[in-house]
Amino acid sequence: MKCFHFPSAEVSGEKGLAGGGEGMGSWAAKVPWARSLSIASSSSEARRSGFEFSASEETWRVERRLEGLRAFGFAELKAATRGFSRAMMIGEGGFGCVYRGVISVSGDEEGDGGVKTMDVAVKQHNKYGSQGHREWVTEVNYLGVVKHQNLVKLVGYCAEDNERGIQRLLVYELMLNKSLDDHLLARVPSKLSWGLRLKIAQDAARGLAYLHEEMDFQLIFRDFKSSNILLDEYFNAKLSDFGLARHGPLEGFCHVSTSVVGTVGYAAPEYVQMGKLTSKSDVWSYGVVLYEIITGRRSIDRNLPRNEQKLLDWVKPYSTDPKKFHIIIDPKLKGNYSAKSVQKLIALANKCLMKRPKDRPSMSKVVQILDEIIEMPNEECASSDVGDCDDEGKIPVKDSIRNRIRVFDFKDFASLRNKTMGRLDWKALAPGPVMELARAWG
Repeated sequence: MKCFHFPSAEVSGEKGLAGGGEGMGSWAAKVPWARSLSIASSSSEARRSGFEFSASEETWRVERRLEGLRAFGFAELKAATRGFSRAMMIGEGGFGCVYRGVISVSGDEEGDGGVKTMDVAVKQHNKYGSQGHREWVTEVNYLGVVKHQNLVKLVGYCAEDNERGIQRLLVYELMLNKSLDDHLLARVPSKLSWGLRLKIAQDAARGLAYLHEEMDFQLIFRDFKSSNILLDEYFNAKLSDFGLARHGPLEGFCHVSTSVVGTVGYAAPEYVQMGKLTSKSDVWSYGVVLYEIITGRRSIDRNLPRNEQKLLDWVKPYSTDPKKFHIIIDPKLKGNYSAKSVQKLIALANKCLMKRPKDRPSMSKVVQILDEIIEMPNEECASSDVGDCDDEGKIPVKDSIRNRIRVFDFKDFASLRNKTMGRLDWKALAPGPVMELARAWG
């Protein structure tokens, strides 16, 4: 999933990103959604041009402010990752490649004596990537200050200028179970149960609620997506990649006017069209991720049939009719989910995706609703319209299949009656799916 960037003029100190003269802001507001990817490459050049200009000044600010973070040498991180070996690479994004590494940790940091080792993730800046020094500074400044159990921990950073050029690296705690995106797309062998999906949704919501409402200042994530939700060894979810984060609007203002950055398929419509950024922009992105959790699909997948490539367009006909929920639920769950919680989660996703930002719930309200969904007794299932449930509140696989059969269009049966066999004799048909079909409609 590629990131996009519209070079529109900004307020509050980011006007240098515009690079286009008069009328550029209004032009960017009219750029259609589909053209955003074609703009990304040219805009990244504009951001790289500002990289060298401000590097020394911004680095000094980081080192002076965040003395609590560990400052690594480039040679140390190179050794920790075996020379940035491809065998140690565990991911790649707009900023650059991410490597698994091992660093030494003094006893003082761990609270006991001696020297220990610690597994970490090292993110190395790629000067040809879509993100540059500004995003590196943003991430260090925010993650160096913001601490929460549902935000990934920044261990330290590296800022060196050597014969190879400017080196910018970030060192995080290692998240052993990779990202939510990896699990939904089956890039890893383990499968997420319905209960685990609800827990991940709850953890991610708590992380956003902390950023929006529980600090001295409001922070808008601006690039919330499933690949930025990382999972530790116990499948606790933590938000990562704060390179595009922005301060919320100042007192007396309802939004921040800013250039449009983020990932296609997740950004709120008012943000894409007019550059108006609020915390409700993150709420929209959260609603998209909820549908990814429900369906097991990405927000945009070009490998699917044309009418199914955009997730929100595909789920729209089914998302308000409980009789059709089974069509969009991830088949990898094999019917093992609480029908009532599915109904509640879809309703929550729809609230997050309301067209008007003020109609969307706050993230604290989202957390409250998720708490209620998770605490619901399993035996409380939806009505028979969604399917009969067993004693544990799960829809049996056989009944789930039967529900799918019932939505067969009647004209399929009419076409069967026009066959040469004349009047259908169900008993004469071979056993199997057709007999199952007959029993279901009998």
